[in-house]
Amino acid sequence: MTDPVPTLTLRQATEDDLPFLLELRKHTMGPHMRQAGLPDDDDAHLARIRLHWDAAQLVLLDGQPAGLFKAFRQADHWYVQQVQVAPAWQGHGVGARVLGALLESAGREGLPVRLSVLHANPARRLYERLGFRVVRTVGPEYLMQREAPGG
Repeated sequence: MTDPVPTLTLRQATEDDLPFLLELRKHTMGPHMRQAGLPDDDDAHLARIRLHWDAAQLVLLDGQPAGLFKAFRQADHWYVQQVQVAPAWQGHGVGARVLGALLESAGREGLPVRLSVLHANPARRLYERLGFRVVRTVGPEYLMQREAPGG
């Protein structure tokens, strides 16, 4: 018998979520930041968490915090600022489910979706499976884009 798929919901992140989000970021991004030679202290992580804070959504699985998702619309595309999934839920399709909803919406709008990923971050494989392609390299990151259907 398989476990039921947990219900995934998103809600606006609040200041009360910061302790969870800091630990999440340290666990999910710390190793990649260190490998890229980027700052890995709490202040650097908090600055990144607070970047585009108005777009920060907590990913909830059966009502429990499991990740962070930030995306916002630009004039001619959507930009995914952050997708972070708690280690216990990585590899269970959570990131694909969250991104899938955005990709569907962007497709209806006829807009591409862009994101950046550190060179060594294995999340790049997920993005490629979802149709993102590297369009250029910027320092330690790849800028990736998924064209809108028919684009």
